[in-house]
Amino acid sequence: MSQKNLKLTVENNILEITITREYCFNALNKESVSEITTAIAEAQVNNQIKAILITGIGKSFASGADIKEFVGLTLEEGKALALFGQAAFKSIENSKKPVLAAINGYALGGGCELAMACHLRIASEKAVFGQPEVKLGIIAGYGGTQRLIQYIGKTKAMELHLSGKSIDAQTALNLGLVNYVVPHDQLMNESKSLLKEIIINSSKSIEGIIKSVNSFYDANESGFENEINEFGKCFLTKDSVEGIQAFLDKRKPDFKGE
Repeated sequence: MSQKNLKLTVENNILEITITREYCFNALNKESVSEITTAIAEAQVNNQIKAILITGIGKSFASGADIKEFVGLTLEEGKALALFGQAAFKSIENSKKPVLAAINGYALGGGCELAMACHLRIASEKAVFGQPEVKLGIIAGYGGTQRLIQYIGKTKAMELHLSGKSIDAQTALNLGLVNYVVPHDQLMNESKSLLKEIIINSSKSIEGIIKSVNSFYDANESGFENEINEFGKCFLTKDSVEGIQAFLDKRKPDFKGE
C-alpha cells in the first residue's frame, strides 16, 4: 500500500506508516498530514491492525511543516491551518490502537508535534528534537505549545519554544520526551518489539488506558484554542513575513518587532 507522501505496510498486526518526502526532509505539507489522518482512521476499523508505527525515510522523521504553504497567509487562513493540524494530531492521540513514533532523525517543528501526538516515542541515537518556529517569527500551531509542557514541564518547554534551539536524543530521554534511545540500526526492531509486547494484551484494556490517560489533560483544552488564535495572529506581523522568507532564502532573518 502506498500514497503520494507515505508508504503503508502491515506486518504482524502492525501498520507501519513511513513518510517518504525525503527530497524535503519529510516536511509535512497539508496533503501528507491528510494522508496520515486517513491511514490512522482506516486503521481504527481494520481488525487486522492492532498497533501503528510512524517513521520517516532518510535522515528525518519529519523536519517540520512545509514552510512554502505559510507564505501570504491571512489571520483566518493561519487559524484554519492550525485547526487542521491540531485536529489531525488529535486523531492520532485519540487512536484506540497504540501509536508509536520511531524517530529516525530530525523531528523539528511539526515533526516534533507529530511525535508528541503519538502515545509512545522511541528515538534513534541520531534523533534531534526542537520547536524552532520562533526563528520564523511564528509559533508552534499543531499542539506543540501544549504537549511539550505535558512531557517535559513548563520550565524546559518555555526555554525550547522561546529559544528555538534543538536537543539531542539523550537530552530528550533525560527530559522525559521519549521512552527509549536505541542504536540507529536497531530502531525499527526495538520499536516493533515494544508494540508486539503491548498488543498481546487485551485490545479493550488498551483502548481504556489510552482514553483514561488522555482524559487527564482534557480540562485544559482552552490552551489548544489559544494556540490556534496566537498562531493565526502571527501572520499579521511583518516579522512572520521576514522570518518565512528568510527561511526560504536560507538566510538569517532581520526581525524588527513589527
